[in-house]
Amino acid sequence: MTSFKYDRLNIAMALTVAMFFLSCQDTYERVGEDRPALVYPQGEAENFTLTYTETEENLQSEGESDSRVIAVLESPLTRDFENLIFPYRTFPEGVLVTYYDPQGLKSTIRADYAIVYRETGLIDLQGNVVVTTHDGKVLKTPQLYWDRKTEWIFTQERFTFTNPEEGTELNGKGMDFNRDFTYFNAHQTGGEMLVKEEAS
Repeated sequence: MTSFKYDRLNIAMALTVAMFFLSCQDTYERVGEDRPALVYPQGEAENFTLTYTETEENLQSEGESDSRVIAVLESPLTRDFENLIFPYRTFPEGVLVTYYDPQGLKSTIRADYAIVYRETGLIDLQGNVVVTTHDGKVLKTPQLYWDRKTEWIFTQERFTFTNPEEGTELNGKGMDFNRDFTYFNAHQTGGEMLVKEEAS
């Protein structure tokens, strides 16, 4: 008899607590200034290609100068939010960035998603990011930032960097480097190095 009484008491307590939490839900409909702004793209484009070039010298009003392609960005879909106060463009179906060094050697960056911020020149690459350099080095990480103005690339996420020339694989968290990997700074690292044995 006593246990049945306590079971009913526990059930009543559980129902009371559940009703309390359900009654605390925010059902207030915000209007006017409290209402969150809906953000829609001002345009969408399929099979999008954007080419970044630079000129050897500053152009005058009607001058001519040689220019070279420094990067090509390709994506199946882009959404343009450049009408906002802080303009940006998204690539929700992935992106391929092909960039060229001054000698014309090609390297690539692939990602599942990307955002390009026009004002800062920053590209935020997310999801299965893979950087492949012209000489076969491969970097893999879940997120990577590329600052086009300073030609600097960096991440705070975990990464794997493979260098087939040296036979090394470096794992770590957080790193930054220049576009052609001539400067490379890893923050926390560990890894493996293959050592070739000489035939005796």
